[in-house]
Amino acid sequence: MDQPHNAPQRRARLVPRGNDDRLEIVKTGHRKYLIGDMYIRLIAAPWKKLLVAIVLFYLCSNTLFALGYLLIGDGIENARPGSLADAFFFSVDTMSTIGYGNMAPRGLAANFLVTLQVLTAFIFFAVVTGLVFSKFSRPTARVMFSNVAVICPYDGVPHLMLRLANERGNRIVDANIHLTLLRKETSLEGQQMRRFHDLSLVRTRLPILQLSWTVMHRIDEHSPLHHVTQQSLRDVDAEIIVSLTGVDETLMQTIHARFSYIADDILCNSTFVDIIDRSQDGRLDVNYTLFHDVRKLES
Repeated sequence: MDQPHNAPQRRARLVPRGNDDRLEIVKTGHRKYLIGDMYIRLIAAPWKKLLVAIVLFYLCSNTLFALGYLLIGDGIENARPGSLADAFFFSVDTMSTIGYGNMAPRGLAANFLVTLQVLTAFIFFAVVTGLVFSKFSRPTARVMFSNVAVICPYDGVPHLMLRLANERGNRIVDANIHLTLLRKETSLEGQQMRRFHDLSLVRTRLPILQLSWTVMHRIDEHSPLHHVTQQSLRDVDAEIIVSLTGVDETLMQTIHARFSYIADDILCNSTFVDIIDRSQDGRLDVNYTLFHDVRKLES
């Protein structure tokens, strides 16, 4: 392989590393379930967006009910006539079922609107409780992947290597790793499509992942990477997708982690700097500050 450029080319990835390189997918002509999939969308959304959505719905719903109380007229006892603030805070008291006693509904229309708001509040708080519980209880992986992959000889044969580590203090049990090469290919009929190729690994499973793991793919005549160059990988928009699954020892639930490497993320004739050292007293010292560091081989 050729050496990568000094300035890595940024391109959209199927498995993004950040928001900047996320592949934008625009779907047309399919059925959309905006309301039916709203719960799934909110669970998958980041915490920041979820909290903003909850606060906005809470404020907007109370504002709408406050306007409804004002349209009724004199429907709130001890409230200033035409006061949106009094109507809003009465709506907050009603939705949260606080009931301080200073203001109370007056008349059939006001009591009917209070009943509707209490029903809305029951549904709202039930959904929010389910969302928050699902977000907290969903298992997440804290797996750190090396920023680059390297190609270096091992037992006289070039190997593609990448490094990963468990950032948490616990262990990942029965960790399984898969590497897949995604690239554009053209058939003999001239039809172009994106194809997936599995990359065989020296080891695909670890019984316990607690420190670090160097994943190795042997580049021989059976490898999809045999005789490819870095420029040829760029030309076919190649992307190596890493998929890790395992069981969190603390939660006893399956966790997933993904990462990807494009052509400019692969360093040739280089190897990773060792991060594990055994001290004289038998202790293992792991230096994660060197986790992404590589050194150039002489030949």
